[in-house]
Amino acid sequence: MIDPGSPGLSPAERYAASRLRESAPHLDAFREGLAFDMDPFQLEAAAALERGESVLVAAPTGAGKTIVAEYAVYLAMQRPRAKVFYTAPMKALSNQKFQEFVAAYGADNVGLLTGDTNINSGARIVVMTTEVLRNMLYADSDLLRDLDFVVMDEVHYLADRFRGAVWEEVIIHLPRNVRLVSLSATVSNAEEFGDWLQAVRGDTAVIVSEERPVPLDQHVLVRSKLLDLFDSSGQAATHRVNPELMRLASSGGRGGRPPERGRARGRDRNRYHARAAFNDDKLNRAEIVRLLGSQNLLPAIFFIFSRVGCDQAVAQVLRAGVHLTEKHERDVIREIVEERCRAIPDEDLAVLGYWQWLDGLERGVAAHHAGMLPAFKEVVEELFQKKLVKAVFATETLALGINMPARTVVLEKLEKFNGEARVPITPGEYTQLTGRAGRRGIDVEGHSVIQWQNGIDPQAVASLASRRTYPLNSSFAPTYNMAVNLIEQFGRERTRDVLESSFAQFQADRSVVDMARKVRSQEESLAGYAKAMECHLGDFAEYASIRRELGDLERKTVRSDAGSRGERDRRQRQLTELRKRLKQHPCHSCADREAHARWAERWWRLKKQTDELRRQVKTRTGAVAKVFDRVTDVLLELGYLTRNEHGAVVVAEGGRILKRIYGERDLLVAECLRRGLWNDLDVAGMAAMAAAIVYEPRRDDGQGDERSLPKGSFRAALDNTTTLWANLDDVERDHRLPGTNPVSPGLSMAMYRWAQGAALDSVLMDAELAAGDFVRMTKQTIDLLDQLSMVADAPVGPTARKALESIRRGIVAYSSVG
Repeated sequence: MIDPGSPGLSPAERYAASRLRESAPHLDAFREGLAFDMDPFQLEAAAALERGESVLVAAPTGAGKTIVAEYAVYLAMQRPRAKVFYTAPMKALSNQKFQEFVAAYGADNVGLLTGDTNINSGARIVVMTTEVLRNMLYADSDLLRDLDFVVMDEVHYLADRFRGAVWEEVIIHLPRNVRLVSLSATVSNAEEFGDWLQAVRGDTAVIVSEERPVPLDQHVLVRSKLLDLFDSSGQAATHRVNPELMRLASSGGRGGRPPERGRARGRDRNRYHARAAFNDDKLNRAEIVRLLGSQNLLPAIFFIFSRVGCDQAVAQVLRAGVHLTEKHERDVIREIVEERCRAIPDEDLAVLGYWQWLDGLERGVAAHHAGMLPAFKEVVEELFQKKLVKAVFATETLALGINMPARTVVLEKLEKFNGEARVPITPGEYTQLTGRAGRRGIDVEGHSVIQWQNGIDPQAVASLASRRTYPLNSSFAPTYNMAVNLIEQFGRERTRDVLESSFAQFQADRSVVDMARKVRSQEESLAGYAKAMECHLGDFAEYASIRRELGDLERKTVRSDAGSRGERDRRQRQLTELRKRLKQHPCHSCADREAHARWAERWWRLKKQTDELRRQVKTRTGAVAKVFDRVTDVLLELGYLTRNEHGAVVVAEGGRILKRIYGERDLLVAECLRRGLWNDLDVAGMAAMAAAIVYEPRRDDGQGDERSLPKGSFRAALDNTTTLWANLDDVERDHRLPGTNPVSPGLSMAMYRWAQGAALDSVLMDAELAAGDFVRMTKQTIDLLDQLSMVADAPVGPTARKALESIRRGIVAYSSVG
C-alpha cells in the first residue's frame, strides 16, 4: 500500500492513500507476506471487502486475481470462528489451493472436500469443488454455520453447458449475509454479470482490469525466424500487422510472384487461412525447442489440441536427442519423482510408462493432459514450477486455472477438434492459452509464438490476438434434483420466483428489454409507413396484399412447371382470379399507385421483422420458469411430486430419494431404485452398472459389444435400465424437455473386472482408456456408489458400499485428484 507520507505524492494521491489505509486497516499486515506489491485493482477489491461488500474481479490470466481471494481468507481468519469456503471448478485446482492454504495457515485450519476426498471438513478454511457446496446448500449442512466468505474461482465456468448451472445455484442459494468473492477471466460483459450479482447478492463491487502484469510479445515462427506479429515501429498500440508478415502472406511465404489473393470463403474449414499454399519448410518440434533455448525463451508450453499429439511430440523431441537439464537438475528431478511415486507398485509402473516418462522428465521434457495419471500430472506441474522441466506439450486443459506459467507459449495451430469438426479457436481461448506466458517477478515480458502454417492470414490472426474479451453467457437450466430440493424448501410458486432470479433469466430479460424497445421503435416506423401509403381511393394495405400474393404465385409458377395438369390448371385459375381482383380494386387506378406500393413493401418487410421480435419476446419472458414447469409436470406424472389436500405441489416419498441424487441421470437412477431394477446385482455388477450410468464416451473411446459385457444379473439389469431410459426419454420429450443420452456400458466390463481385483494392465486393455481417464471415470463411479450407499435401502445400499470399496484401490486410491 502507498504510504500517505511518501515524498513526491500529489495532494490527491496522498488523500487517496490515506482513505485506503482507513478503509482497509488489515491490508498492511497482509501485504507484508506478499512477494509482489499489490496492483491497483487488487487494492480496490481489498477495500471493497473491508467495507463489507462482495466483489467480482475480472482480470487476465496471471494478473493475480487470487490475491483478492487470499485477502478474503486473511480477513476471515482475523475474526473469531469466521469461516471461508474456496470453491474451484476442478479437483486439481482444489488440491493445489488446499496445499497452499495448509502451508500458510497450518493443517488444523484447512479442509478439503472434493466428493471423493474428505479432509477436516469442519475447518475454518475449506477448499471444495462447486458441486460439493451446492449439495451442502440443498442439505442445509451444519458446516454452513459461521460462513463469512465464499470464493468462486474461475466463475466464468457458469457458461459451461455441462456444469455451469451449479455456479448459479450456489450464487442464488447462499445466505445473503455470506459475501461472495467471484474471480473471472476477462469477459466483455463483466458489468452485466456484476449487475446480476448486485441484484441477487446485494452490494457488489465490480472491478475490471485488462492489464497483464507481464506484457505479452506476440510472434509468428516462419521457418527458423521469429517475426513479431505486430509492427514494432511504434504502431503496436493500434495492432498494425507487421508489414513483413503481410508480404510473406501475399507471396506464399517466399519471394516471387504472389499467388491468387483472397479471403477464405465460408465453405473453407479455417477462417484464418487464405488461399495461398506453399511448402513452408517448418521446423520440427525438437528444432523449435532448441531455437527457443538459444534465444532464452524457455521454459515453454506447447499447446497441442490432442492427447495423442502431446505424447507424440514428447517422443519426437526425445528421439532427436534433446537434453535441457544439467546433472544437478536431473538428480533433483529423480529425487522428487521417486518420492511422489513411491506408493505406486512396481508392476503398475511399467503399465503406466513410468520409465519413459521419467527419462523425459530428466531431460526436461514432458506431456500434460487428462489421459495421464493424476499423480504424474502433479509431478509435471511441480517440476515445471521449479524450472526443472523446460518444455511441456499440453492440451488446453492446462490453461484452466492451474498455476503453471511459462516464459513462452507456442501454438502450433489455430484450430482444434470440438468433437464434431475442426473449428477455429475463439478469442477467449486464445487469451486463456497465451495468458500462461510471462512469469511475474521472473520475466520482463511473456512471449507467444504461432507457428506459420500454409496460407496463414496474418490480418485475421492479429484480429484474434488483439481481441482480449469474450461474453459470459448463462447455461442454467432446472434439473429434476434441483426442482425437488427447491420445492421442498420453498414450495412451487416461490421456487418459480427463485429461478426467475437466475443469470439466465436476467440475460433473457435484458435482451427482452432491448427487443421490446426495438419493437416500439419499429411500431412508430410502421405507423409512418402506413400513413405514407394511405390512398384516397381505398384501403391500400388490402391492395398491396393482393399484389404481393399475385407476385408470389407468379414466381412460384415460373420456377416450377412440374406437377400434374390439374395442378397447373388450378394455379392458372388462381392467377386469373387474383389479377381480376387487383384490377377491380379502387386503388388500382390511383395515379400515385407505385409510390404507395413502395411504402407498402417497406411496411410489409418491417412488419415481418416486428412480428418475429414480438414472438421472441414472448418466448424469452419467463423462459426458465417455463422449463421448471415442464420438469415439475414430469415429476408429478411419475409420482415424485404430488398435490396435498390444498392443491399445493409437495414432495412425495420417492422425491426424498431423488433430492439426494446428483448427476446427469438423477431421474433415471431414482427410478431404477424405486422399481428395484438393481436389487439382484452383486458387488462387481453394481460397480459395472454405476460405471454405465456415469460414463460419457469420448469420440475415440472403445465401446466394445454385447459379448464383452459382464454376464448374469448385470445383463438383465442393464436391459431393464436401458428400457426404462427409453420410456423416460419419451416422457421427457412429450413434455418438451431434451432428455438425456442413452446409458453407455463401454466401461462396464473394465469396472467389473477391476472390482473383482484384476490387474491394471488387463483392465486398461479392456477399457481402451488411458490411465488418467480410467482413474477419473472410476472416481465418478465411486461418487455415484457413495450416493447409492446413503440413499438406497437394502440390498442396493450395502452392495453399493462394498462396490465402492472394491474399486477404490491401486492407482485409484493413491491418486489424490481426479
